[in-house]
Amino acid sequence: MIKKNVTMSDIAKAMNISTVSVSKALGGREGVSDELREKIKRKAAEMGYSLNSSAHSAKDGFTHNIGIIAPKRFISEPSAFYWSIYKHIVELLQEKNYYGMLEVINDSPDAARDIPNSLSDKKVDGLILLGQFSDSYIDKLLQYYVPMVFLDYYGSRENAEIVLSDSFYGTYQLTSYVISNGHRKIGFLGNTDGSPCVQDRFLGFYKALLEKNLPLRQEWIIRDRNSSGELFKTFALPDELPTAFVCACDESAFNLITQLKADGCLVPHDVSVTGYDNHIYSSMTTPHLTTIDVNCAGMAGEAVDIILKKIHDKNFFRGRTLVTGRLVIRDSVRNLYD
Repeated sequence: MIKKNVTMSDIAKAMNISTVSVSKALGGREGVSDELREKIKRKAAEMGYSLNSSAHSAKDGFTHNIGIIAPKRFISEPSAFYWSIYKHIVELLQEKNYYGMLEVINDSPDAARDIPNSLSDKKVDGLILLGQFSDSYIDKLLQYYVPMVFLDYYGSRENAEIVLSDSFYGTYQLTSYVISNGHRKIGFLGNTDGSPCVQDRFLGFYKALLEKNLPLRQEWIIRDRNSSGELFKTFALPDELPTAFVCACDESAFNLITQLKADGCLVPHDVSVTGYDNHIYSSMTTPHLTTIDVNCAGMAGEAVDIILKKIHDKNFFRGRTLVTGRLVIRDSVRNLYD
């Protein structure tokens, strides 16, 4: 005997509630409390319910797919920041009975003009864009009139839903920690003209110096990457080194420590070094890096929450959302008071 597929109506009867409530709970829509939503999900799993996305789409007019677009250069490495973000987004969408469809945009100027197939074929209800995109490319996407959320995007567009890590405050907090350990000669390793988030990190660094009336010495502001965003392995360091470097990312900090050690400097005894991101390089260094955890899960959660609300409410607008990171203290900063 063929087992009958469990339907939303079956779940509703078993729980003595309306089918509408079950549909809202399993579809990730508003209209039911969080407590009831969880009870419905547990009962659905217990009864062996499986969401038929195509049938569901035919009924409510949604595909239950979210397009996730990222430039190739941002996800070229398995350990890249955007891979972590993407993983969290997909997991959160699955909990809401949505699918995340990743499309990688080639870095070449011609390819960047191409519209993702998922969008042109009308297979998505909304888009989450990871990283920076040109204004002209965004204008092309906007012509399709689907809800969009920009994650880790810097721009001045009005009415844009943007989720950002608070890079300014993160580096301010990191630099303040370095200062609290007695450091007064502090350098910055990062390309301030190559990345908007690095610019914010530099400004947070500079604010911490200003508050303590500490000098910003130009010879201690060192580029860590070229104009294409490719990180340098070694750096043009000055003859007189600061007692500490605040770095724009963990990988740059790793490369700096490698160079300092090759030059005979002890880290952190001679020079302290901090990173940013709390990714794999922060634990690959010896000593392990003091850094900022960017809170990828928090950023993904905000992006998913916004895109789903925009899909079901065309008037919903949140604007610019900043997600605060967390200072992670390890062994790469020497306390000069000891």
